[in-house]
Amino acid sequence: MSKFVPARASLAALAFALAIPFQAQAAETENEAAQADSAIQADAADDQGDNVIIVTARRRDEDIQDVPIALSVIDAAQVDSQGLFNINRLTQIQPTLQFYSTNPRNTFVNIRGIGAPFGLTNDGFEQGVGIYIDQVYYNRIASATLDFVDVEQVEVLRGPQGTLYGKNTTAGAINIRTRAPSFTFEGRAELSVGNYDFKQAKATISGPISNTIAARISLSSTDRRGTILNVKTGQNVNSLDNLGIRGALLWQPSDSFKVTLSGDYNIQDPICCVQIYARVGTTQRAANRQYAALIARFPGYAVPSTDPFDRVTDLDANIRARNEHGGVSALVEWELGKFALTSVSAYRYWDWTPANDRDFTGLPIFLKVNNPTQQKQYTQEFRLNYEAERLNFVVGAFAFYQEIRTQGIQEQGPAASAWLLNPTSALSNNPAVLNGVVANNDIRLDNVSLAAFGKLNWKVTDAFTVSPGIRINYDKKDGQYDSVVTGNASNGTRQIVSNVPTSPFFNDPWIAAQRGVQASQFFEVDFSDWNLSYDLNLGYEISDAVNAYATYARSFKTGGVNLNGVPSRADGSAALEVAVIKPEKVDHFEIGLKTKFWDNKATLNLAAFWTDIQDFQASVISNISGSNVLRGYLANADKVRSRGVEADFRVQPSDRFTAYVSGAFTDAKFVRFVDAPCPPELAGGTTVSGTQVPGPAATPGALSPANCDVSGQWLPGVSKWAFSWGAEYNVPATVFGLEGNAYAGYDANFRSKFSSNASRSIYTDIDAYSLQNFRAGFRTDRYDFFVWIRNAFDEEYFESLAVTPGNTGLISAQMPDPRTAGLTVSARF
Repeated sequence: MSKFVPARASLAALAFALAIPFQAQAAETENEAAQADSAIQADAADDQGDNVIIVTARRRDEDIQDVPIALSVIDAAQVDSQGLFNINRLTQIQPTLQFYSTNPRNTFVNIRGIGAPFGLTNDGFEQGVGIYIDQVYYNRIASATLDFVDVEQVEVLRGPQGTLYGKNTTAGAINIRTRAPSFTFEGRAELSVGNYDFKQAKATISGPISNTIAARISLSSTDRRGTILNVKTGQNVNSLDNLGIRGALLWQPSDSFKVTLSGDYNIQDPICCVQIYARVGTTQRAANRQYAALIARFPGYAVPSTDPFDRVTDLDANIRARNEHGGVSALVEWELGKFALTSVSAYRYWDWTPANDRDFTGLPIFLKVNNPTQQKQYTQEFRLNYEAERLNFVVGAFAFYQEIRTQGIQEQGPAASAWLLNPTSALSNNPAVLNGVVANNDIRLDNVSLAAFGKLNWKVTDAFTVSPGIRINYDKKDGQYDSVVTGNASNGTRQIVSNVPTSPFFNDPWIAAQRGVQASQFFEVDFSDWNLSYDLNLGYEISDAVNAYATYARSFKTGGVNLNGVPSRADGSAALEVAVIKPEKVDHFEIGLKTKFWDNKATLNLAAFWTDIQDFQASVISNISGSNVLRGYLANADKVRSRGVEADFRVQPSDRFTAYVSGAFTDAKFVRFVDAPCPPELAGGTTVSGTQVPGPAATPGALSPANCDVSGQWLPGVSKWAFSWGAEYNVPATVFGLEGNAYAGYDANFRSKFSSNASRSIYTDIDAYSLQNFRAGFRTDRYDFFVWIRNAFDEEYFESLAVTPGNTGLISAQMPDPRTAGLTVSARF
């Protein structure tokens, strides 16, 4: 439990106490309501009868139905009522959004099945879904795991957004906007409690300091004990322990000029993140080196349960996932007649302090596999907007600098020899051979990106608009990987474990055994490239209520460098030919239709898309000649494709009833990938050479292919079919003398079967599942009280399944939340 917990316990009580005097002061300042800014407009947007949604997807305010791109919006009311307090929760209402996280550093956000490769974290590559908060680009995907703090609106933009949102938005962007400081006093407070000792508190206060200066401060805290019991330590693991603070100061000396200074601090410090025993499959490894035989080498040991839904584990290493983010930004907005100038300056940092158990058992095989990381980023963006009757455009420039420093450690324990060495070797019976082998890693990346961009909207006729866009980008990355592995030689001395044949103790039997597991490596690598993104969007207004659009986009995701180590050649040197990852090149086609009908009480939006990606960045396994250790790294698959159709229907026939249904069919697959890593059932045996033929799948001792052709297979992580739906109904009611509405809501989602491995495996497909959520309560203009139940029918499913190292056949599971229930009380003034 973090040191902030005592403060959290009183957070909501403090907010409610502050509400009383502020309500009185607010009453005295009602005559200043005319000064209300966007924060008050946000309240109006929460009104159940308001069917106009304003978005900033194209860096200007527009009605969502007029924006010719595939776009979904989640407002503050939906975030609060459905418990969507981070991006992971958004997947329940966004059918084409995929989120997978085994810990904040190992997090992947995809849209339409593309964005990031599955299963391999690497400091030297970037995601394909851009995350922006208040116009600031968040490079590290770990920010996606943090709680939202005082969010006004979340926009999910689907498809490449390279001209306005930058190079690494080949799959889309998530644009988050928080509430701005207001020139009328206002406040919000919310407290939620539930099972598993769930406690969540939110509080916001905003108001004027002077006639030209306003301030806002917001806090959010989430705390919950873990949903998995570690029988070894007695701890409940995979807990929640989050705290977020955001402050903003607005200076607005005139209607045409304003400056917003913002700062935030966010910390997670849970007992997290563990993956537990899911199942065991048969590989091509020798029978005496597969899971059952290895476990048998430790008499008296057994996994605490072979049913993952018993939610128990016995991991014996320390567990921690401290994730700290923070930053400051300055947003300057200056209107000059038909022109508007915007400047966004920001500094952000990320500090990641983990502790993991990466043997996924209660045995002391690995005592530590941790990669603490620190990152700093600086960004500067300038934009000039022009707005006229027939023509508007935005031009701009963007600069980005980033430093990443990672200090990894991997330490093997007394069970490592029996687990990792060939049982036919006498050394496997000697715990001292691998016990105490330590790898200390120093990983460094300096990353520079510069861009110039422009987007034009030309209204050729009253109905027809042509919108070309262009962005030129320069990227430079300088990386260093330095792993020093030490172990005890057979004479008891401490020595460097090296791949270089001329190194001291190279032929020592203990050092040779250690080298077969892990060896030292050092290399430096750099990458630089220019890239051009461009798109053409055609919009046609068929009628006041029907808009059609068509888009072609050529985009890219920047190249990268492998900073988790690369295979070694026979002479022990690093295979630098695979140290650089080529950029992805994207061709995207999309057509869509946006409609309003029934006197604007209903909307139906349709989109069909086809995305081809050349040189898709994907996980591979080494087949470098002479390499003594199989090592995973990132390389390029020849081609992948994602195509499909999406539909989004929403209806609000009256102030009493709202409903929505969203669905997507996504066909995402590898078109050509002939040297992919093999699934576990085709791995682990002696690699074929010459004219040898691989043995049958899942046959112990069979020959294994060096790699596999997965052309035509599913991309991991994406379902062919995904749906979300829900409704809310309210009736007038009076409770405790308060006049308001009693209401009931229902939300659900469905995802069909999907693959959870880089190459599809018979052991890692995740079956279809559906989640049902209910809520019921009473609300007034000022108060809201409701009870909720999520995953109401306690659906048993996996968030992800992973192949554990060594091809032993053990499959680990990332477990989702079980059924949860609770009560939420909120007030605003």
